[in-house]
Amino acid sequence: MPASTHPNLPLAYNWTLGDPYKTEMDANLVMLGAIVCLSVKDRDLTTPPASPTDGDRYIIPTGATGVWAGKTNQIAARIDGAWQYYIPKVGWLCYIEDEEKLTAYKPAGWSSGIAI
Repeated sequence: MPASTHPNLPLAYNWTLGDPYKTEMDANLVMLGAIVCLSVKDRDLTTPPASPTDGDRYIIPTGATGVWAGKTNQIAARIDGAWQYYIPKVGWLCYIEDEEKLTAYKPAGWSSGIAI
């Protein structure tokens, strides 16, 4: 049975035990690890950091360059030595570590945030 995709979080589902959908499950677990309880280091770096650590996450701002070019507002997560990108949905919440603010994703993009 082929897997379906959840409409709010693009996770594959609907397989039965023994089905050959291990790659979808691996991708699901990586995605959950990257975006559940979302916290990012920064949201105004226009170039990726020179020495990121696995697990580092950033919101990509307008005007980003290099491998982040064209990915405005997406979440960049460093996983297994490479950047993976996640397109936020309206309502996602994210803590911005360097600003100590909580922000929400709205139709117009990320909010300015509130200090917490």
